[in-house]
Amino acid sequence: MNTEEQLTQVFCDNFMAYFKSHAAHINITGRNFRSDHKLLQGVYERRQAQIDTIGELLRTLGVFMPTSMSDIISGSHIEDDAVEGDADELLAIVRDDLEHLKGCYEELMLAAEEEGHQEIANYAQDQVLDIAKSLWMLDSTLS
Repeated sequence: MNTEEQLTQVFCDNFMAYFKSHAAHINITGRNFRSDHKLLQGVYERRQAQIDTIGELLRTLGVFMPTSMSDIISGSHIEDDAVEGDADELLAIVRDDLEHLKGCYEELMLAAEEEGHQEIANYAQDQVLDIAKSLWMLDSTLS
């Protein structure tokens, strides 16, 4: 994929990861509710903040961001599965989505570097590091 296509893919996958982590945040229950709720809040807030940034990066390339939920869902490689289960299952769903999203950002970084979009490559690298931190926190919580 070229940078434009990969960035659109990142937009769709990021949006799905945002929604699913927000749903997990709201619906989580259990003995560790407070800490799990706060952990998921950090995840969804960082993914939510990227929606505008990715959309603006698309516009710098002359591309419009997806404009319907059906385009986002069909364009995402993150499944539109129900976010249900106990606390560990919800955390695992979010973790798996973030693992996928991290790989998507890594692919964006490579495509952007190849095409000379260093600013987009740098952005993607920053997101890889941010997601790696979230994965570490989720893995530590689930272990």
